[in-house]
Amino acid sequence: MDLAHYLTQKVNRINSFLERVGPNPEAYPPAIHQAMAYSLYGGGKRLRPILVIAAAEAVGGNEETVLPTACAIEMIHTYSLIHDDLPAMDNDDYRRGKPTNHKVFGEATAILAGDGLLTKAFEVLGLNSQLCQIEPAVAMQVIIEIAVAAGSQGLIAGQTVDLESEGRQVDFSTLNFIHQHKTGKLFKAAIRSGALLGGAKEKQLESLSSYADHFGLAFQITDDILNVEGSNLKMGKAVGTDVLRKKATFPTMFGLPQSKKMAEEAITQAISSIEWMGTSSQPLIQIAFHLLRRDN
Repeated sequence: MDLAHYLTQKVNRINSFLERVGPNPEAYPPAIHQAMAYSLYGGGKRLRPILVIAAAEAVGGNEETVLPTACAIEMIHTYSLIHDDLPAMDNDDYRRGKPTNHKVFGEATAILAGDGLLTKAFEVLGLNSQLCQIEPAVAMQVIIEIAVAAGSQGLIAGQTVDLESEGRQVDFSTLNFIHQHKTGKLFKAAIRSGALLGGAKEKQLESLSSYADHFGLAFQITDDILNVEGSNLKMGKAVGTDVLRKKATFPTMFGLPQSKKMAEEAITQAISSIEWMGTSSQPLIQIAFHLLRRDN
């Protein structure tokens, strides 16, 4: 398959739907809606919503049915980036090649913009029953899984332990907890949501869940590596910051060569989890292969 064409097609569809259901920058009060729009419509790979769609397609579902969920997850991801960049967190000046939200709109508005996007995401998830005629039980399961992934047992848990671990020696179980929760939980929610909405059978859901676990690990390892080896221009943000902040990462714990090997092993396991599903799983397989070659 032509992965570049597939990704471009999906990004265009996601961006179009985001503009349909997302914040209107002209709405009153303009300060908050412009801040929300600035980060949500400001580019990005749209990887998580693409995974929602690809997982649905892998089990025989279709793109149209999962677009609200795909876009809701992108809103949650964007909110997390806004808050992650704040001075109280990672204190970053650039994101996706542009000044971070708080640099443009101020810290207070950036906090509210993140809150607004998180709340908007669950409003959009409500469209599953209205627009897509998803069975209420499935729609509710998706909402619960996404809420858990974004909450204090998921993304927020990982961010909390990440902040607590700065400047400290941590063991592998702590490092794994940080990355499994801060990064992996939302990836898993995206893939499982797509599968559930696409009508996955039990074996398909189990296989895609396994794929998600290994994919999330590989993504975080490669992200840690790019913070060491990547370029500011391609990443759209500062690199080398993990060392400066004395963060717990795979390269600091295992070194670059071993970290790269671990990423490759995780991708191999991710792919082996879903190969049996045949051609319908090709987008997910190609996205996993691409992860090892990414430079942003």
